[in-house]
Amino acid sequence: MALKSYKPTTPGQRGLVLINRSELWKGRPEKSLTEGLSGKGGRNNSGRITMRRRGGGAKRLYRVVDFKRRKFDVPATVERLEYDPNRTAFIALIKYEDGELSYILAPQRLEIGNRVIASSKADVKPGNAMPFSGMPIGTIVHNIELKPGKGGQIARAAGTYAQFVGRDGGYAQIRLSSGELRIVRQECMATVGAVSNPDNSNQNFGKAGRSRHMGRRPSVRGVVMNPIDHPHGGGEGRTSGGRHPVTPWGKSTKGARTRNKNKASQKLIIRSRHAKKKGR
Repeated sequence: MALKSYKPTTPGQRGLVLINRSELWKGRPEKSLTEGLSGKGGRNNSGRITMRRRGGGAKRLYRVVDFKRRKFDVPATVERLEYDPNRTAFIALIKYEDGELSYILAPQRLEIGNRVIASSKADVKPGNAMPFSGMPIGTIVHNIELKPGKGGQIARAAGTYAQFVGRDGGYAQIRLSSGELRIVRQECMATVGAVSNPDNSNQNFGKAGRSRHMGRRPSVRGVVMNPIDHPHGGGEGRTSGGRHPVTPWGKSTKGARTRNKNKASQKLIIRSRHAKKKGR
């Protein structure tokens, strides 16, 4: 879907660039596939803020999206494409031949009336899901499982995808859009195609209020804080914040490697996403 810009009739309209969502469903979501969703404000179960700059925003309904795609060999028809306030991608309401309704992530080039299926070996068409064992090498995929049966975890945001580049024993090699090359079990499911709404990153919200509607609070730079609040804070006049940029808790930022080398999934990464930078 294309972008649309607005005439600068107000300061908030000047520079405003949004996604044209005129082709999406304009009614309410399917009631049987929605749940209540309370705001967390970036807080965990003990009430402490674990993710800064979150809070407020418009009230949302959660759409139950099927990331597992384990209803095998039952064809489904795409009933409609919908906006989902809980994610950057669009979602599609599909109706199986037995009458069951389900939401899935909508891939690019998926249209109303198209047929999709999850099977051990299916056609390479957008929206079809299958394990890597039944998929031809070179396929563009999204919604990739890391563990068989757990549901898709990789390549779920708007416009993202990965490429199935090879097999190695019981593993499938996939190249992510970040440049990382990693392996997952061949029994893991993936869906054909790239995720919808690739222009999401090209939007310009025009004013701070639009970000507040989405639950994003203001971000304050560390160099304008006091020393008690941030390692970059304090100093006479304007200061740059020192030679080593860090988070408020002293962890290196802006390019320094902080990943634990002993992490269990480290052995599943063949080539790091950082390898293309400065010959690393």
